[in-house]
Amino acid sequence: MKQLFTICLMAFAFSASAQGVMKFESDNHDFGNVAEGTMATYEFKFKNTGNQPVVIANVQASCGCTTPDWTKTPVLPGKTGIIKAMYSSAGRPGVFNKTVTVTSNASEPSKVLTIKGSVLTKDQIKPTLTAAQLAQSPRLVLNKSVHDFGKLEAGQQPTARFTVKNAGKSPLVLGALSADCYCVGYKATPSPIAPGQTATIDLLYTQRQLGQSNDVVTITSNDLNGDTKLTLKATIVRDLSGNSMVKESTTAVPFK
Repeated sequence: MKQLFTICLMAFAFSASAQGVMKFESDNHDFGNVAEGTMATYEFKFKNTGNQPVVIANVQASCGCTTPDWTKTPVLPGKTGIIKAMYSSAGRPGVFNKTVTVTSNASEPSKVLTIKGSVLTKDQIKPTLTAAQLAQSPRLVLNKSVHDFGKLEAGQQPTARFTVKNAGKSPLVLGALSADCYCVGYKATPSPIAPGQTATIDLLYTQRQLGQSNDVVTITSNDLNGDTKLTLKATIVRDLSGNSMVKESTTAVPFK
């Protein structure tokens, strides 16, 4: 009986010690000054110094402005993995301090990583840049600055297509869109554009206010020379059928 008890204790001790261990190179990162519109990205690297595979169950950011990614496959003993933290600085000037919580089967089941920095507007950061640094910046160039939808029925969600060229010397990352009408968004999240390359972006337009619309849209990006503006125009009507009526002066007349 005593021998059996000893064997059970040894098995329990072995089970308790058989676990993966996530050893991070660092658990915090300071981006320093970040130009507004940049997607600030950092990879936290870790090594499994334990004797069992590490499986990451989830990575949760402290706010929606931080997008995490991580090694999805089991990290075997002696191997390395990453936790990627991406902070969207578009429309968020000022100091930030965010956390990313890693949940896994490792010896430390919940690990908190921290990113921080200060987002500067382009007006703030441009005077601190040299001519050489500006020359290395990406450069956003649109094929047109105005898109006229013509006559639209209220409730429609038409798409305006623009061609974007990166005329700069480093990858161009498009950020958030802003407009006073809060009626414009990307149809799909644009990918980074390599220097000298072009890409198409589709903008969804959801203006519902009847009448003439003339909405100025600002595209933020990591182009250090400044943000880019475009204009969406439309005539919004109640409906486009032949029986639609609209008041012109004091007389109701059908659309022509």
